[in-house]
Parts: sequence; C-alpha cells; structure tokens
Amino acid sequence: MELDVVGVGNAIVDVLASASEEFLVEHGLAKGSMTLIDEARARELYASMGPAREASGGSAANTMAGVASLGGKPAYIGRVCNDQLGEIFSHDMRASGIQFAVPPAAGGPSTARCLILITPDAQRTMNTYLGACVDLGPEDVDDELVRRGQVLYLEGYLWDKPKAKEAFVKAARVASAAGRRVALTLSDSFCVARHRDSFLELVARHVDILFANEAEIKALYATESFEQAVDHARRDTKIAALTRGARGSVLVAGTEHVEIAAAPVARVVDTTGAGDLYAAGVLFGLTHGESLASAGRRGSLAAAEVISHYGARPECNLRDLVNGALQA
Repeated sequence: MELDVVGVGNAIVDVLASASEEFLVEHGLAKGSMTLIDEARARELYASMGPAREASGGSAANTMAGVASLGGKPAYIGRVCNDQLGEIFSHDMRASGIQFAVPPAAGGPSTARCLILITPDAQRTMNTYLGACVDLGPEDVDDELVRRGQVLYLEGYLWDKPKAKEAFVKAARVASAAGRRVALTLSDSFCVARHRDSFLELVARHVDILFANEAEIKALYATESFEQAVDHARRDTKIAALTRGARGSVLVAGTEHVEIAAAPVARVVDTTGAGDLYAAGVLFGLTHGESLASAGRRGSLAAAEVISHYGARPECNLRDLVNGALQA
C-alpha cells in the first residue's frame, strides 16, 4: 500500500502546563524557544511546574497525526523506550491511524519528554529531554517503508544528534533514489543557528519541500528581510511553505507565489503545534493533487484548529472540519 507521508522525528511525550512570565525568568528560560535539557533538569523543572497534562507529541509525529486526521495515510519512524511513556506514545500513534512499527528499546535512556510552559499570551516555551530519541539510528530506517511514501518528512530537531543525523541522511537518500520527494521542517530558529551551514547544504542537496516560520527562514539565510529569505528559498527548493503567525503564510514554487491569510480563531489558547499542523495540511494537499493555494488554505485551517485548544494534536476530525470550510 502506498503511503502519503512518512515522517522521521523525535518521539516525545509532551507535558503541558500554564506558566507565568515570572516563572520563565525565575528558571532562566528563553521564552518561545526549544531548549535541550538533561534528565536531572527535566526532573527539576517538572517538580516546579503547575498542574500538567500529558499528550504524545514530537514535531513530525504531530504532523503525521494531522495527516491522518485529514484522511491521509501516514507512517512514522521514531524511537521510544520500553517504559510507560513509550507505551503511551506507541498506543497514541497507532490509535490515530499512523503506521508505527519501530521496536521499543529494551534498555538505555527513558522515553523522551518535552516540558511545555504556556504563558498567558499563548506562547510556548519548550524544554526537551531527548532520552531514547538520541539512539535513533540508520538501523531504525525501514528502506521499504520510506520508498512507499510519496513524501519523506524530516524534522530539523534530529540534526542535533550525530546518530540521528545519520538516520536522517540515509532516509533522504533512500527517498530520493526512489523518486520520492523529501520535505524538511526547520523546527526552531535556535536549531537553525546551531547548524546553519550544514542546513544550507542539506536544503540545497536533498530537500524538495521546505517548511519554516518567518524567524527560521530568516535565520537560515542570515537576513532581516523576509522577502529576501523567500527569494533564497525559491532558489534552493522546489516548494517552500513559510508561516508568519497572524499574517498567514507564503508558498512559493518557481515563479508561483501564493499568500494565504491566517484562518480566523475565536480565541488563541496554545500555539503549540501550529506549524506542525500547518505542514500536515500542506502535505495532505500536495499528496492529493491540490494546488499550492488549496494546500496552503488546508494548512491554515488545520493550524487554526490546533491553536484553539491546549495540545499539539487535533481534537476533532480535521477531514470534516477542513473540507467543510474549503467548500463554504
């Protein structure tokens, strides 16, 4: 069976809690960023957080959940440990309609978790203990699974760890050799800053579809001008889908340039997963023969749903919600 999208990313369980601006300052947290932490720091922050709730997450995993909710056929490659959080993650993925068959590690680091602190302005500050994610390697990449996907979707956060980077590059080469498209999400402007030169090489050599928000794409091309960054992305990739928060998004492909307004939201509750679900909508559209404009609109609607509640995955059937809005 052919798949729409095969995602590769960090398999993480999100732990979400509300937090004040003062809490971020007190604990030395950079608002709106994603910071890698060790297990001791994870335990310290968790002990200080207010009431929290757990939900399976990870950027690429959230995107695959969105593709499934839209009615697509996704699969996922990521590594968990044989522990309680690993069981939760695996169950949630399969229950969402995502093919997930990577065996859990019998030992080693525990399943990854991301402590997400949500301030009153709906911004999220993420602190991630990668745990078992760091052991994702080339041996976890199922070549045949990658070949079955129309698009291979890679999570930029994987670029932080050497072994995971090997898995990342292997998957990209397998997909390209099979004539499949390779998509990359830059994930985080701090991540881009750490690896700018190698990201530029990766984008130019392997990436067909690039996802980024405004801060990330400007960081990649070292410019304060969004328009200049768009021109660079147009040159380096076949398709670039770039989000701008409340200002919507821009999609470019060759000479085509499409601007999509942000879908209206009655109340923004939590921006966690907005970019992930936007990517889900665009990927679904592109793998189902839609135009750039239609795919972008689908992404905007999917993102609007996820920011209307806590958590980074849809709480309703996106297929019915988005199709209804597109036909209205």
